[in-house]
Amino acid sequence: MARFGEYISADSHVTEPEAAFATIDPEFADRAPRLTHLPGQGATIVVDPGGPDESFVPFGRIAAAGRTRIPKPGGWSWDELHPGGYDPVARLEEMSADGFAAEVIFPSVGMVLCAHPDAAYKKACFDAYNRWIAEWCATDPDRLLGVGQTAVRTPDEAIRDLEAIKALGLRGVMLPGFPGAEDWHHPMYDPLWEAIIDLGLPASFHILTSGEGKRWRGPGMNGFLGIFHSNQDLLGTLIFGGVFQRHPDLRVVCVEADAGWAPHFMFRMDTLYERHHAWVGKTDMGPGSSSDPSIRHTDLSRRPSEYFRENIYVTFQDDEVALRMLDLLNLERLMWANDHPHSDSTWPESEAMRERFAAIVDEPTLDRIVRDNCADLYGIATAAPA
Repeated sequence: MARFGEYISADSHVTEPEAAFATIDPEFADRAPRLTHLPGQGATIVVDPGGPDESFVPFGRIAAAGRTRIPKPGGWSWDELHPGGYDPVARLEEMSADGFAAEVIFPSVGMVLCAHPDAAYKKACFDAYNRWIAEWCATDPDRLLGVGQTAVRTPDEAIRDLEAIKALGLRGVMLPGFPGAEDWHHPMYDPLWEAIIDLGLPASFHILTSGEGKRWRGPGMNGFLGIFHSNQDLLGTLIFGGVFQRHPDLRVVCVEADAGWAPHFMFRMDTLYERHHAWVGKTDMGPGSSSDPSIRHTDLSRRPSEYFRENIYVTFQDDEVALRMLDLLNLERLMWANDHPHSDSTWPESEAMRERFAAIVDEPTLDRIVRDNCADLYGIATAAPA
């Protein structure tokens, strides 16, 4: 069985300091993300400070792993945050204390930047971040596996970004929820998908990278509940748009959206496709039918659920529902994550969470989920079983 100290997190984060954007294109230097302290929020990174699209990443609230039951009324200050969020040496210590041999490292500020409307600014921030996170992960590249970012202004530029990400030694790419031109299922992105495959850079779509915060409905807690809907929307776009049919070797990671919902999602995709694909989005159905290619689907050669099971990985922290529905999922596409240092993290009690999982599934199954699937996807060397 996977021993304490051998777990691999498929989704962990940094809390980007100002230094993460220190090498930003000089044209955007006065708009580089900036650290401040907001009353009630604590340490906060301001994105595009002073601009019309200024937004905020309240680290004093969202980077409080292990502290959600003892919230600080004014939010945690920068000096009170977990140092492993910005110091790679401290991060290695925090990983070891929680039993993790390696972590796939995603941004935090970069999630918000994905939905910024100024694509040039977004690219400048991502380029600077990629250089910073590559140096950060170089502290121990076998344990710290950085994921780069690209703004995808055009497919050609995005491919050049991928090549730069690969050259920096980063291990994957996080794509924005919406690319710069057409939506993700458009054939114009076919060369990009092939580049992702050829370069061996798993592509990830993380929650909160489609501008979800601007579309929340009702009380704020309802927004927290529904942030994974954008990922479902995106995955359906890839499947019905024929992306996986055209690129069967493509693997996409749906990050931090849990997994227990996936069996019903697959059932619904299959049912609706079988019943309605002959007319939905077609151009020859009489008055009111649309000729807009963006809403048309591809006639699929396999059931939608088959593409989901084969081409899509899903990550989760504490979704026991998924473990109770393994016969309806693909075990080899399920990956555990600790989400450290975010407030939904299992840190510093990940071992206790693994023990809860062990009461539901057998040891070989659990090994795949907490270590082996992620190791296989990202090419991570693992210790030989005891």
